[in-house]
Amino acid sequence: MLLKRICWVLLLALLATANSFAAPTKEAGKELFTANCASCHNKNMKDNLTGPALGGVEERWAAFPKKDLYSWIRNSQALVSSGHPRATELWNKWKPVLMSNFPGLTDEQIESTLMYIDDVYKNGNKKPDGPQTGTTEEKKAGSEFPWLFVGMALILGLLAFALMRIIDNLGNVARVQAGDAPIQKTWLDTIYSKGFIAFTVFAVTLIFGYKTVDNATKMGRTQNYQPSQPIKFSHKIHAGDNKIDCQYCHDSARRSKASSIPGSSTCMNCHAAIKKGTISGTSEITKIFASIGFDPIANNYIQGYENWSEKQIEELYKKWIGQEYMSANSLTALDEAGQHAVENQWEGVVKALKDDSNGKIQGPVEWVRIHNLADHAYFNHAQHVSVGKIECQKCHGPIQEMEEVYQYSTLGMGWCITCHRQTEVKFTDNAYYNQYERYHKELKDGARTKVTVADIGGLECQKCHY
Repeated sequence: MLLKRICWVLLLALLATANSFAAPTKEAGKELFTANCASCHNKNMKDNLTGPALGGVEERWAAFPKKDLYSWIRNSQALVSSGHPRATELWNKWKPVLMSNFPGLTDEQIESTLMYIDDVYKNGNKKPDGPQTGTTEEKKAGSEFPWLFVGMALILGLLAFALMRIIDNLGNVARVQAGDAPIQKTWLDTIYSKGFIAFTVFAVTLIFGYKTVDNATKMGRTQNYQPSQPIKFSHKIHAGDNKIDCQYCHDSARRSKASSIPGSSTCMNCHAAIKKGTISGTSEITKIFASIGFDPIANNYIQGYENWSEKQIEELYKKWIGQEYMSANSLTALDEAGQHAVENQWEGVVKALKDDSNGKIQGPVEWVRIHNLADHAYFNHAQHVSVGKIECQKCHGPIQEMEEVYQYSTLGMGWCITCHRQTEVKFTDNAYYNQYERYHKELKDGARTKVTVADIGGLECQKCHY
């Protein structure tokens, strides 16, 4: 009886820990890199940042056992103290910058991270798989069917059945030795036994409990969310190719809690002069003109535009689109293709601007919000941008490379906490931090090499949940 109970305990423990055997994947590595490494190491894996470029890290450690690299990642200073030649070389090159320790990472998690680093280094930092352009669906990370776990559950179930049959046979041997008649059981008797039923109920409860908690932690998370926008605005062209600073358009990020969406008037600071898009021509910029009431032919704003009829608006902007089409194709009159192009462009303008709560072409462009924290979480852009000197890319990813913006980070609580634990506060020439006299003295005396956000209260619950 004791042996039977021990077998059940072992099987249930194996089932409860099945997730620890998940195979390494690049997808898991991306999340681990973002949460643990991105604050100090460049995301392109080729350029140095606070720490060295990680591309090719496995090749540089190839002369040593793989476990040495794992040990370096978990506790770099311990490896330095042991006199490891590669660890000592890195320390001498980068000191006094200390690498954060990650003792909780499993071998599979480290291998996933290395797989992601190698993929980005060799293939470039491509946009992660997500919803296709033109949809409002979000990619569910890990939504593929968990065949690994299903297979392991089946194996464990068969093992449990086999062990129960062995225990029954051993029981019969004991009965025969005691002079009693053996009890003959079929495989159906085993399946319908109390022990097997209890095991099945416990396993199902465990699986459903795990999935409930897992889904609860992901509730409201919209990483990789990429909705269609009314205007095809390219951050790559504006922030990347033309080097427009993020805070030129999102001006409120440096002085208020929210980084608001810029109005059409901000767009017009440039597009009163730049009237055709690099790729889209007149199709997208005309939407801006029509929303704010700018006459691109007369080059001025229309007085009383809010009272114009849709017919008047249509005539003006169709004329503008037609003129630009004829100019681009060296025509004196619109041909059939040109008329078709004008109609299609105007339909796009109407669909983008009129299909909103206002029901009119005139008025603000209703952009679709992408990043949306839970109501119970407080986040202040000015605190991070103006005081913390945090780059927009830290949270929003390589925005300068995105044709269509998607949510790059998880924006989950664990992600924020990891950042606060690792991010070094910029004390130098920052009057905001003058009140931390003790830390300034310790930095000056060499008693500490850095101050993290966590050191100044960045992990206090009430800072984000008040």
